[in-house]
Amino acid sequence: MVWGLGIVALLALSLGAALAYVFGAVAIGGFWLTGQERQLAALPQRLISQVDSFTFLAMPLFILAAEMMTRSGVTRALIDLATLAFARVRGGLGHVNVATSVFFAGISGSAVADAAALSTTLVPAMEERGYSRRYAAAITAASAMIGPIIPPSIILIVYGAFMNVSVAALFAGGILPGLLLAAALLAANAFFAWRDDHPTGARAGGPSVAAVLLRGLPALILPAIIVAGIVFGVVTPTESAVLAVLAALGLSSLYLRLDDGLSGKALLAATLRVASGALQATAILTGAIFAILFSSAAFGHLLAIQGAPAAVAGFVAAFDLGLGGMLALLVVILLVAGMVIDVTMALVLLVPILAPTAVALGADPLHLGIVICFTLTLGLVTPPLGGCLMVVATVARVPYLSLAIAILPFIAVQVAVLVVLVIFPGIVLSLPGALGLWGNP
Repeated sequence: MVWGLGIVALLALSLGAALAYVFGAVAIGGFWLTGQERQLAALPQRLISQVDSFTFLAMPLFILAAEMMTRSGVTRALIDLATLAFARVRGGLGHVNVATSVFFAGISGSAVADAAALSTTLVPAMEERGYSRRYAAAITAASAMIGPIIPPSIILIVYGAFMNVSVAALFAGGILPGLLLAAALLAANAFFAWRDDHPTGARAGGPSVAAVLLRGLPALILPAIIVAGIVFGVVTPTESAVLAVLAALGLSSLYLRLDDGLSGKALLAATLRVASGALQATAILTGAIFAILFSSAAFGHLLAIQGAPAAVAGFVAAFDLGLGGMLALLVVILLVAGMVIDVTMALVLLVPILAPTAVALGADPLHLGIVICFTLTLGLVTPPLGGCLMVVATVARVPYLSLAIAILPFIAVQVAVLVVLVIFPGIVLSLPGALGLWGNP
């Protein structure tokens, strides 16, 4: 009967049913089929208590700030700023793609959002300058993975809430791995630019340096508020999110003035339209995230009742995997999970099962969190079912199979970075430790 429920769930997913509804229904059905229907009476209280965390308040606020910045012209400003930095370098627009993802990471914290935004702007620009659309789409998908690693990050907030790990420490711990990933992708792009004779990023007749700086530098205020405020202990992540929303509102007004020449009542009306649209989008996305959190928490509770965590611990003990073997197993499981289900859902479902065993074997919870989030995000750009690949292939109009082949060298680079992070925890722990946010440096 339980297997039948799983088959029905797979069928529903193949027909396009939402993950939250499918997993929620499977969880409720599983309680009945396993004779645990009495647990349903206490399930609502358990679910509410699981997400009743002050930390989660930061999530919709960061989403709101990102929505306002995206709707007010910040995308073009960041691209122009990155182009200025790499204007005369061979393969310059490939470098711009990666650098823009780093800038975007400090605003959106979402790989899929970054992939969609950059696919509509940078892929056509790169093709116009002589790159193949296939290569442009591949580096766009690969660089979008930087988004959830450099703060702010939705999945790091979720991990911190569920594992009771400081979000400030997680944000600080993600900075060096995110920059390391960006450096590795820049190096890969430089190699391909040399091998394939890619053009420079310079374009005659563009805006002056002063104009680009004047327009682009204000966009970096938001990442500075988020990162510096949290990392240096001035504000909590939630307080930083509030400041980010206020700054985003002011910056939205500034960019509407710079780009459209608005002032007075027209500027106020346009700013309110941006804020209204951002609020609606935030409500929809936040509702979807919490629906996923509730349904996956219900399913995770069922797995806990059925002894899944104990079974995993027993498996590890029986095969004497040790910490290294456990981390390798965890990476493989999460990589596959990231390919086929929503990252947030995979995090909530699998972390309570896998993470305690790894911690019991000696893994640092902060280091483990960065490795877990890195691996899940890597699944988004990994064939055959990577979510970012599907988004980029659709938006950039590139055949999916062609894109999946083109991105393989970048995936190899990302896997190498992941291996380095697993082997050398100090890359994650040094900055939080030096800042007094976590243990010892």
